Amino acid sequence: MQVGKPLEDAEVAVPEIGPSDVLIRVAACGICHSDEHYRAGISKIGNLPLTLGHEVAGTVEKIGTEVTNVGPGERVCVHYLVHCGTCGFCLRGLEQFCPSGQMIGKHRDGGYAEFIKVPGRSAFVIPDDISFEVGAVMACSSATALHALNKARLKSGESVAIFGFGGLGFSALQLAQAFGCGDVYVVEINPAKLASIAPLGGIAIDANAGDPVDQIRERTGGKGVDVSLELIGSAKTMQQAVQCLGVLGRAALVGLTSESISVLPYPELINREAEIIGVSDHLAAELPSLMEFVRSGKLRFPSGTLRFVDLDAGQVNAVLDALQTSTDHIRTVIVPRDRGVRS
Repeated sequence: MQVGKPLEDAEVAVPEIGPSDVLIRVAACGICHSDEHYRAGISKIGNLPLTLGHEVAGTVEKIGTEVTNVGPGERVCVHYLVHCGTCGFCLRGLEQFCPSGQMIGKHRDGGYAEFIKVPGRSAFVIPDDISFEVGAVMACSSATALHALNKARLKSGESVAIFGFGGLGFSALQLAQAFGCGDVYVVEINPAKLASIAPLGGIAIDANAGDPVDQIRERTGGKGVDVSLELIGSAKTMQQAVQCLGVLGRAALVGLTSESISVLPYPELINREAEIIGVSDHLAAELPSLMEFVRSGKLRFPSGTLRFVDLDAGQVNAVLDALQTSTDHIRTVIVPRDRGVRS
């Protein structure tokens, strides 16, 4: 990858692994909106050229001599935050703050490839009843949605507002319901996505029809919601996520923006004892429970939710171009041609 230019197909050597690494034959790699930001230069990346892709699942091809948690032939997904495992943050299970941490597909080569090398600690075995495609997407958008709900301390019976119904919002709606939440209001502008909210048990809020804060307050009898998740990355929707809170409400901000936001301290925070919470990535420790949500059917990816392309620069660039606006589906996943049947 070169910043500001379309991705190109390239022949590269299969990565050599060290004693603590694993080599994974990629079976599926999700195309995340972040990848478009990296290609466009909106988000800074590591050394170039670089292979994008951080939503990865596949089969272990080879392991280093020190790796004990996975073995050759096992089906795995990848925790995209490569970390040292020994610093104070890592020992506390907060690897997203590791001083030497790297994100695959941003700081080191990622999964838009036939093979990827990652530390053994970043590979997690996925059961046979979770497909590679779901395993790949789950380890990014679903995991971050779960982390946001955990950070927001969502409790059974509490109401939720979700701003944005892409990959994160799709998972957040289902996971909030798995937590036993009350009503879930989902704010969107895309007609196809708005139509898909009610079948999943959410209450669609069409931001094209009027101020979503007013709509949410009207539907809640003026109370507002207990928890809001901002998953878009817009100063406007971040402010709305705060403004729609009720007493003791918590706004978890996940989306990325370089814009500043304006908050009225007394009416919007102090007088409600409301909170604004930053959410950074997700944790390896959250992946096992996430897999159980998938296995139990509480987190589902019905037919048509995911779309597929080959490991081909032209096809991938077309998907990244479409992400600059909006798409009607939840995620596009790269499936290499030689994989054959999707599983």
